[in-house]
Amino acid sequence: MATDPTRFSGAERAAILMMSLGEVAAAEILRHMGPKEVQKIGTAMANLDRVSRGDIDYVVQEFSSVVHDQTSLGIGADDYVRNVLRSALGEDKAAGLIDRILLGRNSKGLEALKWLDPRAIAEMIRNEHPQIVAIVLSHLDPDQSAETLSYLPERVQSDLILRIATLDGVQPAALQELDEILERQLSGKNTAKSSMIGGVKTAASILNFMESSKESVVMEGVTQVDEDLATRIQELMFVFASLIDVDDRGIQTLLREISTESLVLALKGAEDDLRDKIFKNMSKRAAEMLRDDLETKGPVRVSDVEGAQKEILAVARRLADSGEIILGGKGGEAML
Repeated sequence: MATDPTRFSGAERAAILMMSLGEVAAAEILRHMGPKEVQKIGTAMANLDRVSRGDIDYVVQEFSSVVHDQTSLGIGADDYVRNVLRSALGEDKAAGLIDRILLGRNSKGLEALKWLDPRAIAEMIRNEHPQIVAIVLSHLDPDQSAETLSYLPERVQSDLILRIATLDGVQPAALQELDEILERQLSGKNTAKSSMIGGVKTAASILNFMESSKESVVMEGVTQVDEDLATRIQELMFVFASLIDVDDRGIQTLLREISTESLVLALKGAEDDLRDKIFKNMSKRAAEMLRDDLETKGPVRVSDVEGAQKEILAVARRLADSGEIILGGKGGEAML
């Protein structure tokens, strides 16, 4: 029976492919993935519903086609691995796996932190020197770092954002020493790594994932110490209202990557001009259905709206990082 395989997101297509490979092969693939990749694909696998034989055939054939297209003579092994993994898993999920395969990374002290709960990370680093804490927070993914920061004492949060924003990088020897310390604490593996971490952009990314109320408090503290730096951070922050500055093609690309449920929740807290821009970039039928969903959706918690908006922004940043869309404009106040 004919199906519409485009209804599946990248994570869902990856989940279908994994489940079609069998338990042993799927487990072996997951073993090479990072915590976010495992969680995202695992969630997609658990939530798969109404997957037809045609859907499975389409996903497998799509993967086979990519493999076939990329195995012609003259293509480099690295390019082959990158293209296949990106096509099969999507840009965001493939990125970490590509690093592990092509760069020979193992789960080390700093990398192992990404598998921990933010509250546990906060407990582990709360008594360390603020500069050490800033380095650790810079190394984590922005959303995990933001949650970890929220569990640290409020009196140090602004100072940590200041340190992150002014962090130009870390010497390899110092980073290796920190890595070894964390390795001993976590019983992980140790490999030296040089990395340019921190900076104004990192600070802005972390703040983007914090709750609006906490973000405001932190920014007030930063402003009191260094108003110019606070302005630079604010200019790099991209909030939900900033989507109004994304061009139509970018909005259409973004809409293909997000769920209707998240979009409805997020738009409950959006201004009319942003809603109109979203409607304009959908088919007439899809726009009418979205309007109906918004009208029939009852009252929702502010935290749910913020969560949906941050989820969509995370997708937007991932698409921007991969060059698929261009984010324009500058951040303003976080929406409720």
